[in-house]
Amino acid sequence: MSGAHLVDSFLEMMSAERGAARNTIEAYRRDLGDYCGYLAGKGSGPMQAAREQVVSYLAFLDAQGLSASSSARKLSAIRQFHKFLCADNLRADDPTRIVGSPKARRALPKVLSIGEVDRLLSLAEQEANEPASDAKQAAALRLYVLLELLYATGMRVSELVSLKRSAVMRDATFLTIIGKGNKERVVPVNDRARDAVRAYVATLPPGPWLFPAGGEDGYLSRQVFARDLKGLAGRAGIGAARVAPHVLRHAFASHLLAGGADLRVVQTLLGHADISTTQIYTHVLDEKLRTLVEQHHPLSDKA
Repeated sequence: MSGAHLVDSFLEMMSAERGAARNTIEAYRRDLGDYCGYLAGKGSGPMQAAREQVVSYLAFLDAQGLSASSSARKLSAIRQFHKFLCADNLRADDPTRIVGSPKARRALPKVLSIGEVDRLLSLAEQEANEPASDAKQAAALRLYVLLELLYATGMRVSELVSLKRSAVMRDATFLTIIGKGNKERVVPVNDRARDAVRAYVATLPPGPWLFPAGGEDGYLSRQVFARDLKGLAGRAGIGAARVAPHVLRHAFASHLLAGGADLRVVQTLLGHADISTTQIYTHVLDEKLRTLVEQHHPLSDKA
């Protein structure tokens, strides 16, 4: 039986037994037709295809520039097709059984340069010290302290806005952060951030939160912080679309690695349970290694 006839039989089953919608049937027809066409070009077919040919087909799709999600969708159709062939005793084995699904490449995090972070911090400090109404000056000082702490520690925005005042009062040189799963971690705080926090705390009325607000939670919302940060970025001449609280966390990690910090240390500071999560920043290390080789290799023009 030809590949086209096998596909037709599969689609009839999908329609009759599973009630698949017309659009679903047509999508399967296109995906399986493409798969069978590839196999035919290799002198094979769905009855003869081995695991290696399924893997080769996925590699072909990747080389064509197809996204991982689209390739995974095609593989899902192929899996169901081969399960059908096995269930109907047309094939004794399923070549897709141990084929891994295509994984999307993790996008590199958006990162600001050290100069851009410095511009943000400098403007935030300037605005915090400018004469203004009590409410405006309090908001400016709060934003400045938020930025100093975020870039000094790399904490998650949810961890930052929900900081309790006691977390910064125990030891002026360290900060206790409650992360995911209520896990505590202690991170160092630089002099600049520490001084900013001390001056800020002196202006606060009594209460448990470092960044109190009138909402249900009792502390500043992430959305308000993000809005204020984007406004500051615009005033600093940095595209607001490039700036968000998590971008400062990325900058913290990337700038530390670029400066020579160990990946395991950065993992601990960020509160990542698995080193693989931190490895998204290794593009910084790759660039640093490339630069070192170019500068110091004996055969390099720059050596």
